[in-house]
Amino acid sequence: MRVRVRLRSIVVAITLAAAAPAHGAGASVAECLEGSDFIANAARARDNGLARASFLERLDADFMAIRAFPPALRWFAHDADDERFLRGAAQDVFDRPQSPEMHRTDFLRACFARLGPIGPSA
Repeated sequence: MRVRVRLRSIVVAITLAAAAPAHGAGASVAECLEGSDFIANAARARDNGLARASFLERLDADFMAIRAFPPALRWFAHDADDERFLRGAAQDVFDRPQSPEMHRTDFLRACFARLGPIGPSA
């Protein structure tokens, strides 16, 4: 079952990554994929005992440090909307526990939806 969920996530990610152009503002397809790894790892950290408050404090400190760089040089959190999106996904990891792979899949779905339409009409 876990292998099937992971395989499905990978197939969806690869399919969408191949079809989706990277947009100038906000997260890119590559960042969505990397962000999904981050969220899955957050779930693993939760499963290994990391407290919600500790994780979110570290994330907020990272956001503060990232703001020192121009948006074009930032990973994922290019602006306040990106920060809220990533933080919200991290909060869900602790507030609505699921397997790391389910959190990854949910994050990918939501992240790709933020990219906008995919295909010739985009």
